[in-house]
This record gives sequence, structure tokens and C-alpha cells, in this order.
Amino acid sequence: MDAMPLLMLIACSAVIAAAARRTPVPAPLLLVAAGLLASYVPGIPDYTLDPEIVLPLLLPPLLHTAALDSSYLDLRANARPVALLSVGYVLFATIAVGYVAYLVVPDLPLTAALVLGAVIAPPDAVAATAIARRLKLPNRITTILQGESLVNDATAITAYKVALAAVVGEGATWGEGIREFAVAAAGGVVVGLILMVPLHWLRTHLKEPLLQNTLSLLIPFVAYAAAERVGASGVLAVVVVGLYLGHRSWQVDFATRLQEAAVWKMVGFILESTVFALIGLQLRVVLGGLGEYGVGESIWYAFAVFIVVVAARFAWVFPATFLPRKLSSRIREREPDTNWTGPVIVGWAGMRGVVSLAIAFSIPLTMDDGEAFPARNLVLFLTFTTVIATLVVQGLTLPPLIRWLKIPSPDVRAETLAEAQAQSEASAAAERLLTELLAEEWNDLPQPLADRLRTVMDRRRNAVWERLGAVNEATGESADGTYRRLARRMIGAEREVFVELRDARRIDDEMLRTLLRRLDLEEAAAYREETG
Repeated sequence: MDAMPLLMLIACSAVIAAAARRTPVPAPLLLVAAGLLASYVPGIPDYTLDPEIVLPLLLPPLLHTAALDSSYLDLRANARPVALLSVGYVLFATIAVGYVAYLVVPDLPLTAALVLGAVIAPPDAVAATAIARRLKLPNRITTILQGESLVNDATAITAYKVALAAVVGEGATWGEGIREFAVAAAGGVVVGLILMVPLHWLRTHLKEPLLQNTLSLLIPFVAYAAAERVGASGVLAVVVVGLYLGHRSWQVDFATRLQEAAVWKMVGFILESTVFALIGLQLRVVLGGLGEYGVGESIWYAFAVFIVVVAARFAWVFPATFLPRKLSSRIREREPDTNWTGPVIVGWAGMRGVVSLAIAFSIPLTMDDGEAFPARNLVLFLTFTTVIATLVVQGLTLPPLIRWLKIPSPDVRAETLAEAQAQSEASAAAERLLTELLAEEWNDLPQPLADRLRTVMDRRRNAVWERLGAVNEATGESADGTYRRLARRMIGAEREVFVELRDARRIDDEMLRTLLRRLDLEEAAAYREETG
């Protein structure tokens, strides 16, 4: 692919994703729709998904960003439902979808049907994270969806390899498949465990934020490549390393943390936007290769596969949720508030994505005996239609379903109260330390500077409590909000003066950059970005 089409793809994807933020339509859906329309615009090149690019180059950073944003403690607390979905459900869906496709599609071998099942079994990490973030789902449901999407690709890729070996003539038994899955999973975890400590040590001992963030960008590729090199799961290696680094991020220098958050936010935005646009752009490629299968006949097969994909998820999610509770009093005590609405949301949030398409495009054209892979073009078509159908149908209906079920959003007041209590305890510890430090002779400090330290500490402590209290009737702001707004206005005034001095040649550009950076840090300290 030439550089210009690639740059145009990235630029257009970013513009559409940014525009989606001003609409009620989630960005993934708008990007897929734009890709579908663009695929038939004259002059648009064929953006065929190359598995040699998607799997080793796009999947690791996407998984890494999701793992960094996930909570290791929450995932550990929800290990049972996450494992049942990311391993059990993927294998169940592989068999269910494969067997139905075998029954519906004439002359489709069962082994090739199981390849299709493995390809479309795993819900997409990017789609799950994007939808959960946009809808502000309860913390436990979000954790389960994110945890599932972090691990299920490893299960699906291994199942795909076993089914593919049976099709192309390399031979594979159930015992060999189970052994290969166990080796790949255990190997990926071991590689991640081996790499995570030295990589974290490097991050904490490199003193240059630029070097630290260069390392941060390389980490997912290193973990993925190292695991794949020894026949282990690169997906699990990336996830293990990402969870560990995210859990230990507080030990990294503050400048590195600030830069790293901005860098990965940008990388994630670009990759997610490009990936969903690429999904839509596959329409012309897939239809062009459909070959001997008629479009009408293939659409019927696609409808049948989509129905079984949706039904199989519900058929697994409800027993996996309530059967363990029925069998274990300990689980009932630990999860007392579980009802039917949570499984409905988890069951309906099974959007497929780019990993399924990338795996499908990696299916070889021929088998070991030189014969063409059976129904390869149909498998590509069914994968594409399943991805599009789940993204559009489930993605568009999930928000109204959540509203209809009256799924409660996270309690903002409770979260703010917990934040205020945590800040109060931390400020009390800092105040005790400050008193001890100022009592030491070598820490003699003029009273105004000592008072400034206490004032800054008090503002941090009081700012969160103020969000729980009264607001300014004229502006709708809390006292802390007014403080931050006025502080930014004052900093803006200083910034304008510095620029005027530079333009008048009273200071040079080097000094301007130094002064502006100082103001930027002040503004960052004064202003807490509102996220949503």
C-alpha cells in the first residue's frame, strides 16, 4: 500500500471519529458506515486487511492500551465470569456456529465450518471497550466485558489453528487441540510474567521521559513477538505485561506518566478509528471474491449465522451467570445483587471486530494436497456480515436496551465521596510529614513559602469536598471550579504577555518555550480535566 492512501485513511478516520463525538451515534458505528459507503466511491483503493499487519502490528497496541486502562484488582475479583466468557464461551461459540453452518451450507465440510466458528467466536476488544466507555455501564459489567475481550482472542486464535490444521490435512485431534491451547495459554502467561518485571524496572530507571515513552511504545510489540517466537500466545503476553505495568504505574516518574497517558490516548484514538473504518472498507473486497456463491443465497447463510451467534451468547451467558450461584453459597454471598438484567447486557454486548476479519483473511487459498480451501470466499463473506451485523444491530440497540432495563449508571456522588475521603486521608499524611520536615533545622523555610505549601495542600483536600456542596447559582460551578477557571484566565494573561515580549524581540524563542512550559505545568496543576 502506498503511503498516500494510508495517510488518507488515517486522516479521514480521525475526522469522522471526531465528528462522531458531536452526535449520539457511537464512533465505531459511524466509522463502519463511512467505510461501507466509501468502499464504492470511485478512486478509493482496495484496503484489503493483511493479517501479517493487523495481528502483529495493530492488535498488540490495542490490547496494551485496554490492559493499561483495566484494573488488575477488579479483574481478579471477577476472574470466574471473565474466564467463563473468554475461554468457555469462545469454545462453545466455535462449536455452535460451526455446527449450524455445517448444517445450513451445502457441501461445507465440518472442519471448515469449525474454522468459521473459531474466526467469529471472539467479541472485539476495541468495540467492547468503546461501547462500555460511551454508555457508562456499571463497573462490574464493564470489567467483565473488558476482561473477556482481553483474553478471548488468544482462545479464538488457538481454536482457529487447530481447526485449520484439520482442514488443510495436517491432522488434529481433540487431545492435540486441548494440549496446544494449554501450551499457548500457559506459555503466553509465562512470557508475560518473565518480561513484566524487567520492563517495569527499565521504565523506573530510565531518567529521560522521552526514553521511557519510547520504551512504552515498544513494549506491546516486544511482548507479542517474544511469545509468538516460542509458540506461545502473544495476546496473553501483552495482556499480562499491560496489566502489571498499569497496576505499577504509580512508581513511574510523574513527567513520564503525563506524557505516556497523552501518547497512548493519541495512539489508541488513531488505531481504533482506522480499524473500524477498515472494517467497512472490506465490503467491495469481500463481495468481489464471493465467486460461485450467489449474493441472495449468501445473505441467507449470513442471517442464519448471525442468529446463532446471538443465540449462542445468551445460551452461554445465563447458565454461566446463575449455575455457579446455584451450586456455591460462597458465590451467592460474594455476588448478592446479581439479577437477570446484567446477563442481558453482557449477552447483547457481543460485537465482533477487526480480529475476526484479520483471522479470516489469513485462511490459506489452498490445502496441503493443492486443492482450494473449501468455501474460503464464503467464510470471508460470513465473517464480514457477522462483524457488520453485530456492530450495527447490537451497537445501535444497546443504549436503548440499557435505558429500557433501567441499568443504573455509576453513582457519581458516591464516587466523589470516596475520592474526597481518600484525598482527606492523603492530605492528613502529607500535613503530618510537612510538620516534621519543617521542624528539622536544615529544612528552614521562610514563613510565606511554608504557608504556600499548606495552602496548596488544603486546596487539594477541599476541592473534592466542594464538588459535593453548593454551586455558584450564576455559573453553576463549585468553588473549586471557579478557582480553576480564574487560574486559567490569569495564566492565559501571562501567556499573552510572554508572546508579546517575544514578538517585540525582548526575549527569544528559547526563553519563550521555557516560560510557556512553566505555565503549562501550572495550568495542568490548576485544571483537572473532566472525563466522560
